[in-house]
Amino acid sequence: MSVNIDSRVVSPGTDEHVEEAWELKERIHHEEGVLKQRRNFFTDAYRRSTVHCYFHEDETGRNLIGFTAVRRDGYILFLAVAPDCRGEGIGKRLVASAVEDHRTVTCHARTTNENALQFYENLGFEIKRRIDNYYEDGGDAYYLKLGSEGGITDRLSDLMSR
Repeated sequence: MSVNIDSRVVSPGTDEHVEEAWELKERIHHEEGVLKQRRNFFTDAYRRSTVHCYFHEDETGRNLIGFTAVRRDGYILFLAVAPDCRGEGIGKRLVASAVEDHRTVTCHARTTNENALQFYENLGFEIKRRIDNYYEDGGDAYYLKLGSEGGITDRLSDLMSR
């Protein structure tokens, strides 16, 4: 994709770009059956997080193509990349943003979400445990943590070289 991509960081306490993030999340949910959250939960979590956003700008305007919402402890609450923009390194850059800001980075992924699991494992995340009935709909999750070998600088460098 040869496009102009702009990044922006939204600080905790604001809902700037929350509507665009919700729309992208819902689009992915409807197309792939993942990222299922209630709107109030999503909005509250978004407001409490640091959100890294990537926008694509073209003749039609500026569109959100990816975002990650990260708690202050390095836990990734949400990571979403528009399906037509995957494979371009956007997800990796979003995770790298979290790595830059935190000593440890963790997340949950549905045990049935093979794409997410493959993505995180490719970046060096390790499955730490399985949690049955983690999601509201009874779905199970894996708790993942970015590998602990080496310092954070080494992990960030390694992550960006993949």
